[in-house]
Parts: sequence; structure tokens; C-alpha cells
Amino acid sequence: MLVGVLALQGDFREHLLALAECGVEAIPVKRLAEVNQIDALVLPGGESTTIAKLARSFGLFDRISERIHAGMPTYGSCAGMILLADRLLEGAVGQESFGGMDITVRRNAFGRQVDSFEADLTFKGITAPPIRAIFIRAPWVEAIGLGVEVLASVEIDGELHPVAVAQGNLLATSFHPEITGDNRVHRYFVENVCKTAVA
Repeated sequence: MLVGVLALQGDFREHLLALAECGVEAIPVKRLAEVNQIDALVLPGGESTTIAKLARSFGLFDRISERIHAGMPTYGSCAGMILLADRLLEGAVGQESFGGMDITVRRNAFGRQVDSFEADLTFKGITAPPIRAIFIRAPWVEAIGLGVEVLASVEIDGELHPVAVAQGNLLATSFHPEITGDNRVHRYFVENVCKTAVA
């Protein structure tokens, strides 16, 4: 199995390292030939509007969207969650997403860069200890469709907000597991999402 990491902007190098540490062959994706070559895709954290615009400029946007909707296993972290969402709140004017996941996502839901924080999360399907999650200008999931499973949530002012969700061959997190050195979320993607799809 060959996993690609969209390498147009954002922290794609950290995802490549995390996947390599999971024993997976992973390549940066910048060209159409690479989009067609891979078996699964990771959409990294970064700036969601910039990533989408660059994907358009490089002629990758439509093909990535096609492959996601056709069932290619895909994981999005932070900006990647925004890019997987079918619906966006507080998006930039004309902002696009690849879509595929039946969720409504609120951009910068936790606040600005200065409001970044860390939290310990119980993540369904990942055994203890808790996942240490880093939230940087992070989105949260405002609403989910019937086929979406909530894997982890954060409580803010007494209200739970989903920050990790899965639907079929798609996985998304509001937080950045790629920068913690804990590769359990990547391993979950490889072992529970990718292998199930390949099987």
C-alpha cells in the first residue's frame, strides 16, 4: 500500500515521518501522476484555503475530489478536516473543499492562534493512555450525517464538540497528531481505515 501526503502547503513532512514510523511507504503528492499512483491520501494541517487554491493551480483539485468520492481512504488533520467536509461554516468567500464526509465544520472554532491549546482525549478504537491532542486555530464538527461516527470530542463550556470523526473510508481530526510523536492516530488510519478499504 502506498500512502500519499498532499505536499502543497502545511506540515506534510511531519505526516510523512509519522507514516514511515508506522512502517508504511509514503510519498509527497504534488503532481497528478502521484494522485493517480497512491492507494490512500493524507491531507495535512496548514491553511485550508491556500491548500485548495494550490490544488486548483496544480491541476489536482478535481482528481483528488474524484478519488475521495470513489472511496480512496483519506485522512485529514485540522485543515485536512475542513477539506474533507461537505459543508463549511465561517469559510472564506468562495472557499472550496474536496468534500466526501457528511459533516458541517466550523473553521477556527476554538479561536485564533493565541487560543491554541492541548487536551487529553479518549479516542474510540485507540487504547489507553489518552491521546494528547494539540489544537492550533482548529475547527470542530458542528453537525454530522447519519453515516458519521464520532471518535473523540472536547467539552467547551459544558458542550461536547466532535474533534475526530470517521465515515467509511474517511477519517478526520481537528487536532495535529503528526506533531506529538504519538503515531497511534496514523496507525489507526492505516490499520482500520486503509486495510478495511483494501480488503
